[in-house]
Amino acid sequence: MPRRGPSDIPQVLGLLPDAAVAKYLSRGIQSGQENPPQVALRKASTSLSDTEARWRTAPIRELVEQAMTHFADDRHASDGWLAPRLHATLRMTRAEAGDRRLWNHLALLVAPDYVVWRWRGNAEIAQSSRFCGPHYTQCFSRLWWAAELFRNGPDYRPVETAFTLQDILNTTLRLDVIDHRPTAHALLRVFERLLSSGVPRPADHVNALSSAVNAAGSTLVYDVIAPDDPQLVDELQDWIAGSEEAPPVRWDRLPEGPHDGRVPPDSVDALVPLFDKLLSEAPLRRRGRAQGEAAEDAAVPAQRPGVSLEKDLPSWMT
Repeated sequence: MPRRGPSDIPQVLGLLPDAAVAKYLSRGIQSGQENPPQVALRKASTSLSDTEARWRTAPIRELVEQAMTHFADDRHASDGWLAPRLHATLRMTRAEAGDRRLWNHLALLVAPDYVVWRWRGNAEIAQSSRFCGPHYTQCFSRLWWAAELFRNGPDYRPVETAFTLQDILNTTLRLDVIDHRPTAHALLRVFERLLSSGVPRPADHVNALSSAVNAAGSTLVYDVIAPDDPQLVDELQDWIAGSEEAPPVRWDRLPEGPHDGRVPPDSVDALVPLFDKLLSEAPLRRRGRAQGEAAEDAAVPAQRPGVSLEKDLPSWMT
């Protein structure tokens, strides 16, 4: 993709409708041979407030450029580094993050070069769903939501664990039950044990357990077995407001997330034995394709739609 200068990038994020992406996203953009049409896309977008530091694009551009530089030899590894830092930089509520137009704008007007760099791989083009797609597929949305769902209050270390194997994200972000924090962290604990044990084909075990947990969630109520504490809304809002004076996130250490409540450890402990049992009974799916880029897009067993994003949006996003 041709080199992008500061004048090519909007100073603040905006909202770009899916219809505009469908109209202007070409194979040339997906292959990195041409830049998106800035003038047309800006006309189709609605800019967010330029008085709120959290919507400024410069810190995000700096992060993606660092990711492309430092992970040039292993683009997959950039996910675990970028996810917590993107989340801590782009501070917002889940309702705000549920608006696909925000992620469309980020992918097409702010960092299309990163989308191509991360997802084209050995193929001719990066899939259109990496520019505009569901929250578990779109290039930047999947990173932000992974950090949101797997962080433990201000602690982003579980997010790094979630990215140790691509199948953990490819499968679990699609699960409806992953919105329940004890479920997310109990799954991570079982996955971490699988990886440390050196079990053959760990991705097959991850997919099998994820499917079993999601299926069992239709008859078992995880939040009754393992209750979660309510989110501390005021603390979250304070963290979001703190973006006005927050320094850029460090590249050499994890940032600190909102102090909006940690996952109750007793609830995680209550679910781990159940998930161990589900794993022992779940049939393994031997994948037919080779490991690597193709495996990242491999089909997963039929599941429910994923974490609910059907939430009321603030007036400025409607």
